[in-house]
Amino acid sequence: MNSPSSRLIRFNKPYGVLSQFTPEGRWRGLKDFIDLPGVYVAGRLDADSEGLLLLTDDGPLQARIADPRFKMEKTYWVQVEGVPDEAALEALRQGVQLNDGMTLPARASLMELPPQVWEREPPIRVRVNKPTAWLELVIREGRNRQVRRMTAAVGLPTLRLIRAAIGPYTLEGLAPGTWQG
Repeated sequence: MNSPSSRLIRFNKPYGVLSQFTPEGRWRGLKDFIDLPGVYVAGRLDADSEGLLLLTDDGPLQARIADPRFKMEKTYWVQVEGVPDEAALEALRQGVQLNDGMTLPARASLMELPPQVWEREPPIRVRVNKPTAWLELVIREGRNRQVRRMTAAVGLPTLRLIRAAIGPYTLEGLAPGTWQG
């Protein structure tokens, strides 16, 4: 997929880090974790989301990863407030209406067990009388805050969002704040 001379970096972006090298306001930047000249982010991940971020020095590869026209699947593990019923999962699978139009159908499933992930700093808010559940959601779009808006549209506010994979690239073997390339 990438040329022999290009670099592709997998980074496990912690909560509170922007998908850019420069910090802004209360959010840290990638320069606190990655000191490699000439690599650029391929796709974005909100500061309040965690997980896989890809960086490369290969412009065409960056476009193939980031551009929705190439429809590279992105897999998310989403901790939601509430427990989804089959109707909520089916709505996500069919596509949901957002303020910027219908989403494409997603693959959505309830995870039997929570994913084996790190503790988040700071921890999510917990309500004693509100159960939470983990979903696996696979989408081929990349609208602004799309996963959060999709779960909200079916009555399940997102508490924690981790991108586990982009196409064939995964978080496997990466602790938060670490990268491999």
